[in-house]
Amino acid sequence: MKICFLIVAALVSSSAVAEPAKPASAIHPAILADPPADKQHPARLEAIHIPTGGVKINGVAYVASGAGPHPTAIIFHGWPGNEKNVDLAQSVRRAGWNAITLYYRGAWGSPGNFRFAQNIEDATAALAFARDPANAARLAIDPKKIVLIGHSMGAWVANMAGAKDGATAGVVMISGGNMGVVGKLPRAQLLQIAADSSESLAGTSPEMQADELSTNSAAFDWVKNSAALQDTPVLALTSDDGLAGMTDALVSAMRKQGGTKVTAVHVATDHSWSDKRLRLQSEIINWLDGLPK
Repeated sequence: MKICFLIVAALVSSSAVAEPAKPASAIHPAILADPPADKQHPARLEAIHIPTGGVKINGVAYVASGAGPHPTAIIFHGWPGNEKNVDLAQSVRRAGWNAITLYYRGAWGSPGNFRFAQNIEDATAALAFARDPANAARLAIDPKKIVLIGHSMGAWVANMAGAKDGATAGVVMISGGNMGVVGKLPRAQLLQIAADSSESLAGTSPEMQADELSTNSAAFDWVKNSAALQDTPVLALTSDDGLAGMTDALVSAMRKQGGTKVTAVHVATDHSWSDKRLRLQSEIINWLDGLPK
């Protein structure tokens, strides 16, 4: 995941939320132990193909044990998505949730051409796929309890898709990169970032990515979603990667409008949470446990 935009720190709003350090979330039991086996309804893994934009993108459904239906987390990767968060998907499943991972059009072997705006469309398509009665029955999905989880650019995807949908049970943003802010970077810097993030993307180029981001910097700014997400529980996780101010600006905007369902946690680790993977999983699963039943 090469969206390590340390160079964008100077562009982040100076009105970032400064919150006191919070104690580490208790390690969730699901991280440390498998659930009891259910011979009638065992946990399983199933390859899925999600229709979007005239193609079917690749995904994996991690189905929890038990008859269900289960609450379900859809996990979105970053730009290009070197950190897949499979450990998070497995822990979420051990906690009794289904997990769905996917690759956007043009990313990591999914058909089609990679475009930032299409990533949001693919997320919306994933929601429709999970809510489809046939898919929900086959994968034991509770269509009324679906949470979107995104890392880096994927946090932006989760934010944008969640705001557009308005009916998700929650949104989790991990070390998010606000692509609207990124689009305001000087072109030379955008080209360098895109060149470093394109090896797993098809049907695109650094120039095309830079052009799309700069042209859509206002439309891609997630702060405009602060009102749309007021009634959606949001977990905003930041790290020491230079991007925290982007998430802080959103949290601040939500709270200024009276939002009370956003939880912000900062952890001293890198963009990929390389030395805090158990902490990351614990923060998310404990938060999931606290959602309305």
